[in-house]
Amino acid sequence: MTPSADKRQSGNPAAQAQINLTVKQQREQQKQAKLAEYQKQLAKRRRGKVVWWAVGSTAAIAVVGLIVASVVLAPQRVTYEAANSTGREIEGVETFTNVTTHVEGTVDYEQNPPAGGEHNAVWLNCGVYTEPQANENAVHSMEHGAVWITYDPAQVSDADIETLRGQMPSTYALLTPYPDMDTPIAVTAWNAQLKLDSADDPRISEFFTEYWRSQNAPEPNAICSGAIDGPGKA
Repeated sequence: MTPSADKRQSGNPAAQAQINLTVKQQREQQKQAKLAEYQKQLAKRRRGKVVWWAVGSTAAIAVVGLIVASVVLAPQRVTYEAANSTGREIEGVETFTNVTTHVEGTVDYEQNPPAGGEHNAVWLNCGVYTEPQANENAVHSMEHGAVWITYDPAQVSDADIETLRGQMPSTYALLTPYPDMDTPIAVTAWNAQLKLDSADDPRISEFFTEYWRSQNAPEPNAICSGAIDGPGKA
């Protein structure tokens, strides 16, 4: 039988001692090699965790940044104080006297767009519309205190429409096209109307401040939702 490397023998004591030392060194080297490989693999795993933690943290920070940016940079709807009518005069505003009767069918209104008068028993839900709406339903919305912004599509640009939209509060307001008006833009509340050439006119916000949800409307505390959506509701 041939002796293994761990059990090699020599008749010379000095040689035998050298053999024993060599075997011990080999074992130690193997042990150190295994330890070094283990430490290498452990370090690799740690580096992987650090990389993934860094990537995950960066992604999380990016997501949070996007959320914050979307909140900060998103267009904010303007607000007005309800029932803030003071009776002040706004240059260019015309006022009228109209009845509040509910009727069926179409109505021939004295103002164009109408600023009150006979109207349908069902109101138009407030909001933005890309198509013309029935006068009779929109007038009912104004009876509840809504402000109706109308524009002639042939006389305004897309940028003008966005400017008008940006001046609307989130409730009790209508924005609709109204072809063939004698003015590019009209802002109307019950019995009050302001005709304008520019969507940037500062009197638009003054009109909202004065007439939006005015307590002078026939039904100032009635809702402006829960009825009907006309065509083209945005």
